[in-house]
This record gives sequence, C-alpha cells and structure tokens, in this order.
Amino acid sequence: MAMMDQVVMIKKVKKVTGGGHHGGAWKVAYADFVTAMMAFFLLMWLINTTSPEQKRGIADYFAPASVSESTSGSGGILGGTALGDDGAKSEGAMSVVTSLAPEAPVDSSEAGQSTKAGSMEAAAEEQRRAQEDAAFQSAAESLRQAMRDMPELAELSKQILIDQTPEGLRIQLIDQEGRSMFEPNSARPNERARLLLRAVSRVIVQLPNRITITGHTSATTGRRAESDWPLSSARADAARGILQGAGVDPDRVYQVAGKATSDPLYPDDPTLPGNRRITIVLLREAPVLPSDSSL
Repeated sequence: MAMMDQVVMIKKVKKVTGGGHHGGAWKVAYADFVTAMMAFFLLMWLINTTSPEQKRGIADYFAPASVSESTSGSGGILGGTALGDDGAKSEGAMSVVTSLAPEAPVDSSEAGQSTKAGSMEAAAEEQRRAQEDAAFQSAAESLRQAMRDMPELAELSKQILIDQTPEGLRIQLIDQEGRSMFEPNSARPNERARLLLRAVSRVIVQLPNRITITGHTSATTGRRAESDWPLSSARADAARGILQGAGVDPDRVYQVAGKATSDPLYPDDPTLPGNRRITIVLLREAPVLPSDSSL
C-alpha cells in the first residue's frame, strides 16, 4: 500500500549550448573586428613607409586594364565584329575602311646615338655648373679674405652679404644703422660705399661673367613712394660708374635697374636700414650652343 502512495517526480534538465544566453557568435564578430583593425593599421604603416614612386607603382598595378576598342560583343573570333558602324538604316551610305601604312621602324643605332649624345650634353652641363660653382666659391672667399686683411674694410665686413642663387653669385652692400652708403635722399655715394665697391670690383675682374646692378630703398615716412624708383635707379647707376672706374669692363654690365621698395631684404620690417642696398649679381652663363654647319 505504501508503494502505491509513493509520488513519482520527473525532472526535465534543459541543456544550454553555445556559451549562455548570447551564444558564441560575439567571438566571431570580435575576431573579425580585430582582423580588420590589424589590416587597417598595416595599411596605414605601408602608406607611411612607401615612397611616392612605390605608391605610383602600386596604383598602376591596381589600375583597370585598358578597354578594348573592338566592336565585338564577345571579343572572340566569331563574336560578330562589324566592319563599320553603318546599319540597315544608314540611307545607303557605306563605310570606307582605310588601311594606313605602318610606320617605319626606328633605327636602333640612331636612337642609341641620340641617347648617348643627350647623356654627354647633360654630363658636360653638370661639369660646367660644378666648375662655375667652384669659381664663385673661390671669388667669394677671396672677397672675405680681402675684407679681413684690409684694416679700412674690416669694420665694413658686416655690410657685405655674399651668397649663391640660381641666378649666380650675389653680392649685397647693405646699409646699417648709422652706416649708410649714400647721402640721405641722394644718389651720391660716400667714401664708405666707394671702398666697398672697389673691393667688390677686385672679385668681379677675376671672372668673365656678366653682371647686373640693382638699387633698393627702404620704406620711409615723409617721402613720396614715387621718388624711390628714380632714386634706386640712380644709386645703381652710380655704383656702375665706380665699378667701371675700378677696372670692370663696361661690356660686362648686363643690366642696371632700380627696384625701390618692391623687394625688401627684411619683408617683416621694410623700414629697416638693411633694406637700402646695392645688389650685384655675377650671372651664370648659358652654355655655348654648337653652330649648325648646314646654315
């Protein structure tokens, strides 16, 4: 009887698979995210380390292939290639297919000679430029040495600036506070300017290059700007006269000009005395072109 009264209980156990309520899909998404981030940082690193030439090569590699100009639908032998664009509704017009004669092949020997001649000209030009730079450097050093050796020029050494530009060797004679080279508002050079110009002439006569002489003024209140143009031109011309009197050949003077205040040495403060200056440039000479015997 006791066996009949026993209650039988059935317990259902629900198994959860896949990592709980959310499952394991987040792991796959996270792995994809980490992979994408690694690829992104690798791409940024490659962009940072590659040169412009390498980037250009990569871009060319991934550029789309050239599109065929064929009128065939499939591009095959029997792809239906048409000889012309005229169809049944072309009102009787016919396309004329013109076959152009092939171009004559380029003589490899002539091409090789042309390339060799171009390389020789480039090498000669490079050698000439190097020799010219060396001559300019030697001339600049000789002028600096003269400034150190001559007591009357030693105190004026800060008023000469020497550098090389694409135009040539540039020598600038600048004013300093209390040490001007010209009388105020005048084109008459003082003794200080004459000493500096005679020292520069010793360097100019050592080289065959043509020269340009340019005068500059500083911005000054109380004087009309229009007067700066003739004043700067007159000062440049006065410098030319002193150089020629010191032995510079007049035929070597290529240009004498005045720029007034249009090209200041100190753009941040056009009123500084250093903007008043005389600029002398020994020009780089163009290579002599070979004469054409056929003319």
